[in-house]
Amino acid sequence: MILGVIPARLNSTRFPKKVTYKLNDKSIVQHVYEQACKSKILNKIIVAVDSDEIINSLENPEVAIMTSVSHKSGTDRVAEVARKFDCEIVVNIQGDEPGIEPKIIDDLVSLFDDPNVEMASVASRELEPEDLLNPNVVKVDLTKNNFAKSFLRTDLINSSKYYRHIGIYAFRKKTLDRFTKMKPSKNELSKSLEQLRALDNNIAIKLLICDFKHSSIDTVEDLKGYEK
Repeated sequence: MILGVIPARLNSTRFPKKVTYKLNDKSIVQHVYEQACKSKILNKIIVAVDSDEIINSLENPEVAIMTSVSHKSGTDRVAEVARKFDCEIVVNIQGDEPGIEPKIIDDLVSLFDDPNVEMASVASRELEPEDLLNPNVVKVDLTKNNFAKSFLRTDLINSSKYYRHIGIYAFRKKTLDRFTKMKPSKNELSKSLEQLRALDNNIAIKLLICDFKHSSIDTVEDLKGYEK
């Protein structure tokens, strides 16, 4: 089974209750769920929540599973749900990205056709010059085989080529379980980038290259493009 999990936390710091915000008459997380349902490869999709308020914002509340309020990351929430299912691949789909393209999900999962891939994510060519010094835009540096060399915010080396990192992840179930049992690494804590824990523990991350224009909703300002 290939499981898609949408982690949805109620009280995000910059935009509290954003996943329940009504965007064109549907909650943001409902939009994400509907986009994920268009995937041709996911066998099951679960919304991993931490409050009844999120469940009530869904048109089909039966797709939600209540998870611990003590989780420190969406990955931990995804792992809790994954342990309930007999699945091989788990896809962590961000609950604040209503414009996620179903084909990206499917293409990401296809990377696991290679039995050596344990963890995968997405890198976009859509990176503007002004993004290079913007700490809110995470950049990824790749090997020639499209594995992550490093993830950066602003400490860039001009001679390298970077891609915009898109925060959707896929794991083999056993890798996800191992990852969430590891302590955060020093790199991860200093740069506030959870994926560095994987690299620091020799878990290679394969990147899908695409032209997706990143469109997650982190602040109220980010709603403008969608509400048009």
